[in-house]
Amino acid sequence: MSESLLTVGKIVNTHGIRGELKIWLQTDFPDVRFAPKNQLLIINPETGEDLPVTVESSRPYKQMYIVKFNEFSNINEVEKFKGYELKVPKEDTVELPENEYYFHEIIGCRVVSDEGEELGVIDSILRPGANDVWVVKLPKGKELLLPVIDDVVLDVDVTVKLVKVHLMEGLL
Repeated sequence: MSESLLTVGKIVNTHGIRGELKIWLQTDFPDVRFAPKNQLLIINPETGEDLPVTVESSRPYKQMYIVKFNEFSNINEVEKFKGYELKVPKEDTVELPENEYYFHEIIGCRVVSDEGEELGVIDSILRPGANDVWVVKLPKGKELLLPVIDDVVLDVDVTVKLVKVHLMEGLL
């Protein structure tokens, strides 16, 4: 079941006594995900059990969001959810502009150089600042760090899970 879900946030604490929760965001669309009447799943990280909830209200708070669900009205009902994740079905993804991709679409893609050399598979994504960096697992166990810039990433085809890149001097 968790394969068909996307994480949109993690419950880090309670806020006040009326059942509000502090959510550490793991989505680029908090205004969509935490809009009133939106459906989310609270997932227990240990058992994988899910609890469907409906957003009553939400607001930005520092680097997080404060969210209140219709199903809970006081701190005692929500305290047990600290550390739980908030997820949505993959079918509920927000449509992205052209040449933008979700992490789950990129991870697992094969990487091939513009000279036809098979390099490896994208294992993870780093977000150090100006641009993302794709971590490619090379066949011999080493890693290649690919900056996601136009000079390096030439073509991305998520339908066949293939990325074509130009290896600039010093990348390998």
